[in-house]
Amino acid sequence: MTSIALPNYRGQGIVNLVQSIATACGSTSARYPELDALPAAALGEARHIVLLVIDGLGERTLARHPASPNLQRHAIANISSVFPSTTASAITTFMTGLAPAQHGLTGWHIYLEEIGQTLAILPLTARGAPSVVLAEALPPRLFAQPTLFEQLARECWVVTPRSIAGSPFNARHSRGATSLAYDSLGEMFGQIAGLLRDAKAPRYIYAYYSDLDSESHRHGTDSEPVRQTLAALDDGFGELWRDAQGSDSWLIATADHGFIDSPPPRVVSLDDHPQLAALLARPLCGERRAAYCYVAPENRAAFAAYIAAQLAHCVDLRDSAELITAGWFGPPPYHPRLAARVGDYTLVMKDDWTIKDQLPGEKQHRMLGVHGGVSGDEMLVPLIAVRV
Repeated sequence: MTSIALPNYRGQGIVNLVQSIATACGSTSARYPELDALPAAALGEARHIVLLVIDGLGERTLARHPASPNLQRHAIANISSVFPSTTASAITTFMTGLAPAQHGLTGWHIYLEEIGQTLAILPLTARGAPSVVLAEALPPRLFAQPTLFEQLARECWVVTPRSIAGSPFNARHSRGATSLAYDSLGEMFGQIAGLLRDAKAPRYIYAYYSDLDSESHRHGTDSEPVRQTLAALDDGFGELWRDAQGSDSWLIATADHGFIDSPPPRVVSLDDHPQLAALLARPLCGERRAAYCYVAPENRAAFAAYIAAQLAHCVDLRDSAELITAGWFGPPPYHPRLAARVGDYTLVMKDDWTIKDQLPGEKQHRMLGVHGGVSGDEMLVPLIAVRV
């Protein structure tokens, strides 16, 4: 059995880290408690703040791999991701300062009743049919909240991979900041160092690195490619620490989520459960580790009975409305479409199980490393912080 770690929005999570940063940078909005381990008063003592988000760097990954002495040396706490513990939900928290309960992005696939389609929300691509709305026209409709950068009383910069720098999602969530695109890990760290070196006024620098997540999905969390990627990251962080000496800065690194491995025998495919698939009003949404199910009222008893009889060993069936009330997505007030975006039921997968469906013509993505659930390995991320 894997340990359970529910998201923490009360002072020990990534949303609280962003609140500490926001307050230190002059924001007057205080939706959440500050982070216990790094309050705004401490951050505000420095001239600059750098936040590096390393996609997929869970606490377990950092602790298990010795080739990360620079990162481990400056690790001061473990903090919680959001629910679901996935990039779409957590990165939006970093870029808006809001929990999923407020920003409304509840996983990789989201059913959007305002356009009547299910989209992969980061690339804004539709499942199963061409999108009825051009991707460029969607962000103002779907992402109405202000960005974090628009709320800060200082110069803001976003350093991001060139492959996503100009995407509609990234452009929309970078409003209020100046963006820099990079092509390599070394270039990313060089850009951060240059922004600190050339600053004439206090700066907040947000940087994002995605390769550790990609390698973990493809090869697994304990693979050689993951170890090599982490070692290169660690070397770059150590070099940034040396380059930034005397800049009067906080260097902070953390992650959006952690990882577990889910081997093929632990993948539930709806192709093998046609009776269950027939009870769904639309394809699965959310994540492979936390799947949202839309079920017509007349089919709900049969749906619950099938899960109990056939999948109870790997699925914790939860009423989605109860998860909202229990605070899994964050505290109120809630996004007006939150309930519609999490369906009637959530399949919270146990241990190392995942669940997926496959639509006709849809490309199949094989993943050994996965995330999105509430195991400690997925939910807990390290907080690395050092003042230079």
